Amino acid sequence: MGDSRQPLLGVSLRPFTAPGVCTRFGPLTWWGGPLNVEGLALSATHAFGSVLAGLMGTRHTISFDSARVAAWFGSFSHLRVDGEPLSAFAPLSGFFASSDGWVRTHANYPHHERALLRALDVEDGPSAAAAMRLMTSAQIEEAAQETGAIAVAVRQPGQVRSASGDWIEISEVGSARAFRPGDGAPLTGLRVLDLSRVIAGPSASRLLGALGADVLRIDPPHLPELTSHHLDTGFAKRTAVVDLADEGDRVRSLVDRADVVFLGYRLSSLERTGFGPEAIAERHPHVAVVSLDAWGEIPGWSGRRGFDSVVQAATGISHLYGTETDDGWRPGALPVQALDMATGLGMAAAALALAGRGGRAHLSLARTARFLIDGGAAPAAPEDVLLTLRDMESAYGLLTYAPVPISIDGVAVDYPAPPLPYGDGEPVWM
Repeated sequence: MGDSRQPLLGVSLRPFTAPGVCTRFGPLTWWGGPLNVEGLALSATHAFGSVLAGLMGTRHTISFDSARVAAWFGSFSHLRVDGEPLSAFAPLSGFFASSDGWVRTHANYPHHERALLRALDVEDGPSAAAAMRLMTSAQIEEAAQETGAIAVAVRQPGQVRSASGDWIEISEVGSARAFRPGDGAPLTGLRVLDLSRVIAGPSASRLLGALGADVLRIDPPHLPELTSHHLDTGFAKRTAVVDLADEGDRVRSLVDRADVVFLGYRLSSLERTGFGPEAIAERHPHVAVVSLDAWGEIPGWSGRRGFDSVVQAATGISHLYGTETDDGWRPGALPVQALDMATGLGMAAAALALAGRGGRAHLSLARTARFLIDGGAAPAAPEDVLLTLRDMESAYGLLTYAPVPISIDGVAVDYPAPPLPYGDGEPVWM
């Protein structure tokens, strides 16, 4: 992992064991539960830290501690704006009983809520819940697919499973010279174009921005990001609103001068606008193209819409976290958005490994879920960790936030800037 000459080739995400070139401090478990979520979090942080260490060389030391990793993985739940928490899920996002089991829906975005109501042929949330109780889980899933809504049946582990393979899939590596850090912040001079949304991709780009990269996120005008997600992942970057369909040449000029491009939209949508990973790699061979999707190579699922919570439901994680209540058994969820956060760290690691030389890497939430399930139970009883949070003034108010989990030469990395007003940036490189 520390050898930058063969970045991430053949790397797998294994339960955290030895620190290697990136040193860890603190306990191995703190959340508890049926799966080793802590091991996933530490392994993903270690993967990124090891690639960063290989990039910076032996004169620097990279370290992280359990408390900062725990805070980073739960960053959304810890975020406060003038002391007030943010709402994580809309009323129509969650677990709902069907006639033969349970489904998990995701309707945080207005267009997904409208699509779910159309799928169920109802007009409001209470009617939606009542309609789902009369339908089988399979019927709800099928209806959602037809309208572009997001609803999946809660399955047992093994019913939907990502194929075996590496956590980070490297399809090609360019032949140019790898990016080398200069003086100052280690990633100064690195240009990162972020064409992703929600959590995984934007959390990767904010991490690179914290290390000095010039990060520019582009969003479409017809699908604005939720303010809550922008506040969580908008640190250390600029955002601009550009329509890829109408202003593709403008964005292609940005890609031509970029070092890294993150892609987080469905492949079909990207290909329609000419921004699929293969098209970018062909036109801009110097660029490191790191793409993300929900379902990866799972037969029959590739290309579907998906989020961390629904991948948990489909892959059996929600079943493993189910509990008995006074009203009977109910599915559950991971203590944090671990699939998103771990995959984001993997995207950041792949970006550093390919930066300068170019190439393509791909990750999926389902593949991360497979590694989590295969990792089994936590190795020890949970221990308490003292979370470290920081404050920063912003245009939105005083933000209390979880800092970056990485330290360089004993100095904790922090964001150089808070989230700027959403979409107010210019689509140009600094």
